[in-house]
Amino acid sequence: MNPSLLPLAFKVLLVVTALIAGVYDLRYRRIPNRLTLAAAALGLILNTLFFHWDGLGSALLGIGIAMLVYFPLYLLRGMGAGDVKLMMAIGAIAGPSNWFQIFVLTAVCGAFFGLCLVVVKRRVYQTFLNCYFLLSEMCHLRAPHRTTPQLDVSSSEALRLPHGVSIALGSIVAVSFHLAG
Repeated sequence: MNPSLLPLAFKVLLVVTALIAGVYDLRYRRIPNRLTLAAAALGLILNTLFFHWDGLGSALLGIGIAMLVYFPLYLLRGMGAGDVKLMMAIGAIAGPSNWFQIFVLTAVCGAFFGLCLVVVKRRVYQTFLNCYFLLSEMCHLRAPHRTTPQLDVSSSEALRLPHGVSIALGSIVAVSFHLAG
């Protein structure tokens, strides 16, 4: 079997998890731990049942890669912990190569929604200034959110976007087109 193709049970779990998380994040601005924990556990179990030790290894690697990519963004206060845990759960379900496809599609969706939000809120100039400041502070190994509250996702001054929606759309597009078997 091609490792980039997912069995139907995986696709259903992935889409259901992503949809629930996206709707919940849009409505309440958080993603429940019980959803991400259950999805991660089911991803580990399904991968082990379907693909034995190789599946377990793939699920664990998917979790690890998602954590390596998303956890630094959480530490920089660029996203919430629920987003990190959701992507780790998706890594457990989809494995590393499929997770990367979902990650890229999620990034495209997030960039599109972010640009739309910045334009609608008339904060294009401020966003460019924030990007410059963010890069400058990171080059000097400083946490940007400490001096600019707009760069802290938990701040009321921040322009926030429910990333769970982007993750849901990225997952659905991946399942629909890239992970079809």
